[in-house]
Amino acid sequence: MTAAIGDVVVWERLPQRLPADAIRISVVIPTLQEERGIESLLNRFDDATIQEWGIEIIVSDGGSTDATVQIAQRYADRIAVYRGQRRQTIAEGRNIGAQLGCGETFVFLNADCVPANWEQFWSVLTEWSRGNGPYAHCVALAAPVEIAPQQRQWSDRIVHGIFNAYLRCAVALGAGVGRGECQIVRRWLFERIGGYDSALAAGEDFEFMHRARRWTPIALPKELLVYESPRRYRRWGYRRILWQWFINWVNAVFLHRSIVSEWLPVREE
Repeated sequence: MTAAIGDVVVWERLPQRLPADAIRISVVIPTLQEERGIESLLNRFDDATIQEWGIEIIVSDGGSTDATVQIAQRYADRIAVYRGQRRQTIAEGRNIGAQLGCGETFVFLNADCVPANWEQFWSVLTEWSRGNGPYAHCVALAAPVEIAPQQRQWSDRIVHGIFNAYLRCAVALGAGVGRGECQIVRRWLFERIGGYDSALAAGEDFEFMHRARRWTPIALPKELLVYESPRRYRRWGYRRILWQWFINWVNAVFLHRSIVSEWLPVREE
């Protein structure tokens, strides 16, 4: 079934795999031209995973012209497809996906990422969503990010090791930080702070956690480790990426603006 809401076309699976009152976790996956990689994430969400953990899958597409949406229809419960003329920001995509979600927990997961330990990831999140476990005092979580071992180079190990250590220290000191590859937040807080800043083309992930920290401590559980694609680092190199991360973080958090009008996508070849 499809319906149009402004510049967004919404597709919904019928019948739904879970009733609304059985959904605990809404997984929101923003996409744009992800046909080469998205299936490796989506096909992990089999019926057993969905039933056991009370998961729904929402793909929020920024206007792909490849087969991303067609692939997503095999797995997703809802798909929002942006059809506007300008480039949609990833913040807008995440916000639209959240609007379609039924769960009390939102998991924002990039299309080129996958949890390192699948069962552990969802078990920890389910316990947390019920208000239990070592991270129950936090209302927002972020995941440490690495490159998968089979793709990892020495530079990946060094840079990600240092950056994850920095994030752990910053969180321990009370900062609101966390990479947008995987961020988790309870619905009430997401709605209270107004979601992601849709005007930001970059740096929206750290800016979101910065605002969330005013309400809750942030945790970076090692059990939530995700592996991301190295495609951006291979294309542009770490020096350029780290500099962009830094200036986007400064501008988004302290000046509430992006230094770029759009975040350039890098896709699998």
